[in-house]
Amino acid sequence: MQGIIIENISNLYRIKTQEKIYEANARGKLKKEEIVPVVGDKVKIEILHEEKSKAVIEEILPRATYIKRPKMSNITQIILVVSSKNPKPDLLLLDKQLAYAEYLKIKPIIILNKTDLDKNKEFGKIKSIYEKIGYKVIDTIAKEQRGIQELKEVLYGNINVFSGNSGVGKSTLINAIFKKDITQEGEISLKNKKGKNTTTATVIYEIDENTYIADTPGFSTFDISEIEYKELDKYFKEFKTEIEKCEYVGCTHIKEENCGIKQAIEEGKIHKTRYERFCRIYSELKEKDKYKY
Repeated sequence: MQGIIIENISNLYRIKTQEKIYEANARGKLKKEEIVPVVGDKVKIEILHEEKSKAVIEEILPRATYIKRPKMSNITQIILVVSSKNPKPDLLLLDKQLAYAEYLKIKPIIILNKTDLDKNKEFGKIKSIYEKIGYKVIDTIAKEQRGIQELKEVLYGNINVFSGNSGVGKSTLINAIFKKDITQEGEISLKNKKGKNTTTATVIYEIDENTYIADTPGFSTFDISEIEYKELDKYFKEFKTEIEKCEYVGCTHIKEENCGIKQAIEEGKIHKTRYERFCRIYSELKEKDKYKY
C-alpha cells in the first residue's frame, strides 16, 4: 500500500493513504541504509494491525525535491509570507528564501499579509519590485479573509510549504484557508514585537486529494549555505539576462567595473535595494564558506 507522510514526531510517522491514516515506524533496513523518512515522502507501507491503524514503512519512493533543514520532500511550491508590521517586513530574509527556491527549482509565491496595518503604503512598493521581477504577489488580511480565495487558487495541485518569520501570520492564513483553527495561532510579544513560534512539529494538512499545506517550525531560518557564493547570481531571477553583459567571466558584480548587473541598476532593470541585499547575502555565504571544511 502507498501513502504520503503527513506528520513526523520523533520516529513516529502518520501516513495518509487513500483509505485512512496509519501510524508507522520505519523498517529497520531503512535505518541500516541510513535513509530517514521525512514529511512529504511518498512511501510503501505494510499494515501491521488494521483495526489499530498500525503500519511500518517498507520503502521511500524517489523524491522530486528535498529540503535539508527542516527535512521535507516533494515540495512543489513555497509560500513566502511577509507582514506589514509586528514584525516589520524582512526583505533580506525574503531574498534569501527566493534564491533558495530558485536553487531548489521550487516555485515561490509571495504573500503580503496584514496589509491593513500598512498605513504608509510601503507594501505597494514591495509588490511592484517583486512583480516586475516576475513573481506572483498576493495581498492578504488573513483575519478578514481578504485575498484568501486568490491564495487558495494558487495552492491547488501542489504540496505547499509556508515560510516566514514568526508572527507574520502563517498559521492565521492556514486557518483562514480551512475556515477553522486547524493550527495554533502564534502570539506577538507586545514587549519586543517578535513572534513566539507556537508550531512544534512538521505537519501536512490536506485541502484535497492532490493539494497539501505544510506548516513547519524553523523554516524561516533554513540554511542556504548549500548555495555556493560564486553561484548566487544565478538564483537572483532578474540578474540572469544581465550577467552576460559583464566584461569579465566570473564577475562578482561587487568590485568590478563594466559589470552588466551594475549597468542594469542604472537603467532601472534591477532595483537597487535588491542588489544591496544580494551583496549582503554574497558576503554572508562567502564568510561561511571559509569554515566549511
